[in-house]
Amino acid sequence: MWKSKLVQFVLVQTIVMEIIGLIAGILYAFGGLIIDALVSFGWITTNETPGLSYGTILAFGALVGMPLIFAIVGFLLGLVEALFYKLVLMLFRGMKLAGKL
Repeated sequence: MWKSKLVQFVLVQTIVMEIIGLIAGILYAFGGLIIDALVSFGWITTNETPGLSYGTILAFGALVGMPLIFAIVGFLLGLVEALFYKLVLMLFRGMKLAGKL
């Protein structure tokens, strides 16, 4: 029974982090596109970016890469959290607390 709840927790953590990664990827890709377009049109000047280039296309890889990386981190973090929770339950489940709650 507890294994299925831990697996559910890990999966929820993975999905939440994947959604956060997708949002971050969208902001990164389209934010970079807007800045590069503004530089290419000459509306802003900067030495940081040459404008629209191959880097702009590569930035759209963040739409796939960031959710993937965030999901992997979310899975690993969820796994560590679930195992830590299980360890704490095993150690402290039978203890009586002093005082009334």
